[in-house]
Amino acid sequence: MSTAGIFTALLAGIVVGALGRLLIPGRQAIGWILTFVLGLVGAFVGGFLAEGMDMDVWWQVLIVQAVVAAILVLLVNSLIRGQVTKRRHGAV
Repeated sequence: MSTAGIFTALLAGIVVGALGRLLIPGRQAIGWILTFVLGLVGAFVGGFLAEGMDMDVWWQVLIVQAVVAAILVLLVNSLIRGQVTKRRHGAV
């Protein structure tokens, strides 16, 4: 991944994390820092995935990064929310 790709992944991760927090109403199961970290990890994974698919147009790479980061944030948020809900209702 090039230097420009790394900066794009950082930007995509922060933007996706911030947008994800703003779009989902109510209290979140994960905090701001974890949301941003997951957004960054997802953006880097998306960058490597786009590189593996031979995408070299910046906006295509950015779309792949944003989608992967959003999916990662959604999955972890759902998993943590499910664990918290089970604990509150007395399930094992």
